Amino acid sequence: MNILITGGNGQLGKDCETVFQKKHDITSVDIEDLDITHMDQVDALVTKIRPDIIINCAAFTRVDDCETQKDAAWQVNVNGPANLAKTARKIQSLFIHISTDYIFDGKKKPPKSYVETNIPSPLSQYGKSKLSGERSVMNNADHYIILRTAWLYGFYGPNFLKTIVKKAIADPAAPLKIVSDQFGSPTWSFRLALQIEHLITNQGRGIYHASSEGYCSWYEFAKYFLEKLNIAHNIAPCTTEEYPTPATRPKCAILENRHLKNEKLNIMRNWQTDLDEYLMQYGDRLTS
Repeated sequence: MNILITGGNGQLGKDCETVFQKKHDITSVDIEDLDITHMDQVDALVTKIRPDIIINCAAFTRVDDCETQKDAAWQVNVNGPANLAKTARKIQSLFIHISTDYIFDGKKKPPKSYVETNIPSPLSQYGKSKLSGERSVMNNADHYIILRTAWLYGFYGPNFLKTIVKKAIADPAAPLKIVSDQFGSPTWSFRLALQIEHLITNQGRGIYHASSEGYCSWYEFAKYFLEKLNIAHNIAPCTTEEYPTPATRPKCAILENRHLKNEKLNIMRNWQTDLDEYLMQYGDRLTS
């Protein structure tokens, strides 16, 4: 198959390229190649290469910046997916779009989780833009998969783990507060890419939650990560109120992969199992 990946330089885009290039013809683009907010650019590229599948990994993901750069976030997270969905409909290709746990308010108490049929109620501009992006896909694409994931990490691009390891290595004795009352399922971008491949192979359609099994707090995630790497650190738990941010984060970001499980398509693993494998592959490079 002929596959177009947008946001190709990000952590998920890179892993999708790794997974799909083994069996398919891949065109991977990023902002310097294609601005998805410009319909003329999208239409020209899609008409030229006529992909069977478009995987949209492009997004405005700087959550706090969305609060002050609402228009820019809306352009990328809403108008961009709409443009891609319209062109996918034009050539009758499958459109795959990545969404987020931020579309929910996070008011459930762990271990309770959010399923695909729960009513969204985003707290932040980022969450609102991603929810509107989902709706723009449903309104403009004939064949689509929307994947909601959470707490994504990978080797490419910035993420929470890279921030933590840099700070710990730079000054192991420096106090580092990590929020301990927000809960979610750390999800490896490579595992998510494999899940996307599995859905394509089995002709999945509709909205799916796709995050790792199990859950933890940000503090537990960081502690497990640093201890696995044997990195000296001085991290300490704190509350959300002690670590204020411009955007309100959902305190419970636990997604249940119910749709995947009902269709017997779930290949997501426990977050610790995937993190262990990730560190076996990239641990030395992360700390060098």
